[in-house]
Amino acid sequence: MRPYLYTVVEEAVLDDMLGSLQACIDIPLQVTDEFGNTLIDKGSQARYCQRLSPFFSAGDSCARLHMDAARRAVDLGEPYIFACHANLNHMVYPLMSGGALLSGAVLAGPFLLDAPDSTIIAEVAQRYTLSAGVLLELYDDLAEIRVLDPASATKISKLLYYLFSNLISSSRQQLILNRSKQLQQARINESIQMYKSFGEAASHYPYEKEKLLIAKVKAGDAQEAKGILNELLGYVLFSEGNKLSGIKTRALELASLLSRAAIEGGAAANFILSMNNNFLLSLNQAEDFDVLCLRLQEIVEAFTDTVFNTDKNVNSIKRAMAYIARQYHAKLTLEDAAAHVHLTPAYFSTLFRRSSGIAFKEYLNMVRVEEAKRLLANTDYAVIDIAVAVGFDDQGYFSKVFKKFTGMTPRQYR
Repeated sequence: MRPYLYTVVEEAVLDDMLGSLQACIDIPLQVTDEFGNTLIDKGSQARYCQRLSPFFSAGDSCARLHMDAARRAVDLGEPYIFACHANLNHMVYPLMSGGALLSGAVLAGPFLLDAPDSTIIAEVAQRYTLSAGVLLELYDDLAEIRVLDPASATKISKLLYYLFSNLISSSRQQLILNRSKQLQQARINESIQMYKSFGEAASHYPYEKEKLLIAKVKAGDAQEAKGILNELLGYVLFSEGNKLSGIKTRALELASLLSRAAIEGGAAANFILSMNNNFLLSLNQAEDFDVLCLRLQEIVEAFTDTVFNTDKNVNSIKRAMAYIARQYHAKLTLEDAAAHVHLTPAYFSTLFRRSSGIAFKEYLNMVRVEEAKRLLANTDYAVIDIAVAVGFDDQGYFSKVFKKFTGMTPRQYR
């Protein structure tokens, strides 16, 4: 049976991420499923573990220990460093969504936080019945396990967070997007078959459908409008065949008609026209039928949403700002924020600028700089560490943005 984890993230992507990380930090890495079973293993198993594991009791299951630690990490909201029953250190990052353990964990270890000594073996000897020969071999095996100073262990735990914190949510968004495409294409195919059955009667463009679509957009009825859109797209695909250029021309015409319908329905003209420019650009850039059709569906949703939904739009931006306040330290994109409030990126971008007076990226940088100012004033962290902590990958870019907002470099501000 296929692990649930691989239904929300591609196995190949996860395998490549783990392999790349292991090559950098030189510590064994594993991905486990929701039961603690190993799915991906990078780096050879420590000889110390191989020698000691036959002596474990049922209660000393590594899988159970790892998932208990992962649940602890869920509670903490960050990677968790712990010692196993073999007195070796590990760190775990849970693959979670919505604050709950979802489908497994990323495990780094074993490693030591201090030079190995006889104390480790003495504690193991108290826990298990081992011969003197085995204990001596275990002591020799400790020399093969990497020793990390606490600062390095902390940095690696941060790296786990930065790499994997958005992995599941972004993968789930892609899964939802794929399902939307499949559902829409099924509806369009039904429409194509219908027009094929009409024979000669299907040779004329269904203007009545187009009029009905416009009426539904004016009324703010997104569900009905999307259904009619799919029927129209079915006709366009039926009549144009595989000619993407012809289908794209029809799509651009429809987008312009829909923008006018939204304005006639009561939406602000400047707002709609600005948003439509973004939509027309995205339609022109579409490279296949599926993407083109999905973009048109997003346009219908966005335009109908602007009709009689001003309060809803304001609330969406407030929720997006709250989301930014929680996630500014992560690799946050406009697409992430738009998905969080269930809006298309193009619509969200225009709506955000209209509501806040500034672009999404500028607002995000402003939030990050405010937090950086607090850290500079109240801690002795290095500037590069503060830059990373507030969401900047590059110290030079961080300094440039910081000076733009404050008139000073981070060092001058401190």
